[in-house]
Amino acid sequence: MTNLEVRDWRLEACPERSEGSQHPTSNFQLPTSNIQLLTSDVLIIGSGIAGAVAALRLAEDPAIQVKVVTSTQDPRESSTFYAQGGIIARGPEDSAELLVQDILRAGAGVNNPVAVRILAEEGPRLLREILLQQLGVAFSETVGEELEYIREAAHSTERILHAADATGRAIEERLIEALQGCPNVTLLSEHTAVDLLTPAHHSRNPRAIYNPVSCVGAYIFDQRRGQVVTCLARKTILASGGLGQIYLHTTNPEQARGDGLAMAHRAGARIIQAEYVQFHPTALYHRDAPRFLISEAVRGEGARLVDEEGRPFMQKYDPQWKDLAPRDVVARSIHREMLDTKAPCVYLDLRSYLAADEIRRRFPNIYAQCLAYGIDITRDLIPVVPAAHYHCGGVWVDEWGRTSLRHLYAAGEVSCTGVHGANRLGSASLLEGLVWGSRAAQDIRRTLDEPLEVDPADIPLWVDTGLHPPDPALIRQDMDTIKRIMWNYVGLVRSARRLERAIDDLSHLQVEIDKFYRATRLTDGLIGLRNSVLAGLIVARAAWENKASRGCHYRED
Repeated sequence: MTNLEVRDWRLEACPERSEGSQHPTSNFQLPTSNIQLLTSDVLIIGSGIAGAVAALRLAEDPAIQVKVVTSTQDPRESSTFYAQGGIIARGPEDSAELLVQDILRAGAGVNNPVAVRILAEEGPRLLREILLQQLGVAFSETVGEELEYIREAAHSTERILHAADATGRAIEERLIEALQGCPNVTLLSEHTAVDLLTPAHHSRNPRAIYNPVSCVGAYIFDQRRGQVVTCLARKTILASGGLGQIYLHTTNPEQARGDGLAMAHRAGARIIQAEYVQFHPTALYHRDAPRFLISEAVRGEGARLVDEEGRPFMQKYDPQWKDLAPRDVVARSIHREMLDTKAPCVYLDLRSYLAADEIRRRFPNIYAQCLAYGIDITRDLIPVVPAAHYHCGGVWVDEWGRTSLRHLYAAGEVSCTGVHGANRLGSASLLEGLVWGSRAAQDIRRTLDEPLEVDPADIPLWVDTGLHPPDPALIRQDMDTIKRIMWNYVGLVRSARRLERAIDDLSHLQVEIDKFYRATRLTDGLIGLRNSVLAGLIVARAAWENKASRGCHYRED
């Protein structure tokens, strides 16, 4: 059974349909009535910077109706919200050409040069227009009340704007607040996308199979009512984020399970460079703590990576850049140091290079989070390990965010513009989401007069035929198995034997999960489990096929 065949077994014809209506944007949910069919001009799956910026730009035209769905209760909850370090701007000694050079160097030369140029030339302007002028994001300032530009690893100059060490939060809060004020935007929280709607696969009309594959919306699971809603839209934007949660150690929030990647794959969208999973070098290592990100900006401010004796070691692995080497180099260096010394972690020494008052001013969030676990970063070394952080590959898109499926766009981490190549430059992700969220909206506004490519009566409503209640223990066990397979076999250092083992184990597990999925009533966790095992297989197969070590894909064989 192919991936495209697995998905339609739950669908049955349902003669009763009710039309959706507009709802106040201050209420992040559908009303309690039994709605099974919604319509929208544009459906956006995800509310991070890419999805929110796209919605904001589309909302400038009052005639365009937009629905934004997110699986979380709070629409601010996203990878954007947890981004610490900052966002690339245009520094005082900076230029577009200099940024292009830094991105290409970090990406191991496999970046898409057209996309890199777009980011370098348009990004700073859009940041100024949208984040500074329109939204008024409160970025950190110098004593003279000017914007404070900082430098991070692999950047050749100061060009990063930040809001202390909670940049993403400052941006996301302003974005969601702005969307709440848009009467033509409906924010639907606690709604999980199940599958993209493609007439070639879903239509009752058998002749639809001859048409080019297109997307006309999605099936969306309303968590509160336990019901799947059919949402038809003329254009759909995937902005669902990454896949870090398929790994044992990750800095990503819980919803980063590869949902968008898996849905796009089942729909037949082109996916590229899936093997390039970036591991952040420094996540907090503590038995009782989640893998909280220790921002790269900490090393940018002078912190050194040291062993348990306090001895710096990065000069052994990268004599030129040392602690400011690209992320893939630093992460593998830490991995090698831990193997050689048989240590469970390494340490960041910030206390020796920055005064206590300056540490608390510059990194208030990191200071508070570490202190909650008994680590005073003004006096103590910070124990750290690498953790899955960012997916540089994903759903292929062109310079306007268009995927290989008609009327389907992708923006943000779920997409692959080619900007990042084999390894993302620090603080480039927020800027990419900003640029391609805006570009997707711009292209949609130019082409929205195209008709919906399906008769709504030809799309069956969803009938959940799962008989058994979900068993959280089974879902947790299977997710734990996926995480350990990916961490041990498809992690920082890969080989043919490990990858073949991962593919075999994940393929067997996928069969079992499909059986479980068919027999069980839908929940958000079950949807995520189904997507996670497929996302893991996509990454593992891509890693097996790519025999060359580049960037964050490292083959020891």
